[in-house]
Amino acid sequence: MSAALSKSCDPDSAVFCRWGSHAAEMIRSSFDVRIDSMEQFNQGAEKKKEVRFIDLFCGIGGFRYAAMDAFAALGVTGRCVFSSDIDKFAAKSYEANFHEAPVGDITKVREGDIPDFDLLLAGFPCQAFSICGLQKGFEDETRGTLFFDIARILKEKRPAAFVLENVKNLTSHDGGRTFQTILRVLTEELGYFVDCRVLNALDFGLPQKRERILIIGAKKAFSMDWAFDVREKRSLAELLEKQVDRKHYASEEIVKSRKAAHTAKTSPAIWHENKSGSISSYPYSCALRAKASYNYLLVDGERRLTPREMLRLQGFPDEFQITVSDTQARKQAGNAIPVPMAAYVMERFLPLALL
Repeated sequence: MSAALSKSCDPDSAVFCRWGSHAAEMIRSSFDVRIDSMEQFNQGAEKKKEVRFIDLFCGIGGFRYAAMDAFAALGVTGRCVFSSDIDKFAAKSYEANFHEAPVGDITKVREGDIPDFDLLLAGFPCQAFSICGLQKGFEDETRGTLFFDIARILKEKRPAAFVLENVKNLTSHDGGRTFQTILRVLTEELGYFVDCRVLNALDFGLPQKRERILIIGAKKAFSMDWAFDVREKRSLAELLEKQVDRKHYASEEIVKSRKAAHTAKTSPAIWHENKSGSISSYPYSCALRAKASYNYLLVDGERRLTPREMLRLQGFPDEFQITVSDTQARKQAGNAIPVPMAAYVMERFLPLALL
């Protein structure tokens, strides 16, 4: 599709991207879309009976929990028709909680073999893109990256909408070229209307400072309102377990040195030690990570977060079954998407995209 109209997609502003071959019609359509279309959405959903979605790079199911929360808030039915993750431990956790085994390596799945669906969800890993000078399109520019697998599935299946999630730094990766390639492929190559915004889990009722970019797209023009009225906010004290196994406590030497170097102003607090050794504390956690950073996050300077606490900080329900080792559970929680953040976005976006 030729780029008849383009605007840069600033993830920190309300400006969104529109590309297409009929610029005048797209401009008119975008201003005609109304956000208060919930009733129409419910009527449309009744005709469809259900919203079918696929869960790519599904991890332990954060996006799926968010989708089901959004569907419940909208009063519609959702059904996952396909899920995929290459990590065998994540797949084990996903199957234990959703009673479905994700397919493995998505790069080995033919797009035509995936069932038809309405909505694509993907928290895809960020990889380097090879930008070729010939500009032949996404097959040249994104092949070898996992975004290519999203693009080829969108191209083949043409769902009504998608929601993608990635780290905030995606916007600056490779001098911004990676992000611009993603936006160009989604809009010019695939013909979707796209909007994006960097959001923080702290603003969605979770005591964790975790910034992620959400990229939403639809086949029809839309105008997204990114101002959210969060209904439920949970404090750190609410999420911390009352009885904690001694194995989660730091050594006496570490606790002594931390407390000698820092005095917290609040309790409970998460103490964070950065790479230079400086210690700070807040009534919330810094961003959870998949690797050993949990060693640098101590509750009141004394103990590490438990796997259950880390899942709670990501908005997972306590009904989520932990069926793997503590090491794997920490990794899985660190890789997950904040559930309420994604749920609020989908609750707002889906009525605009699936009418």
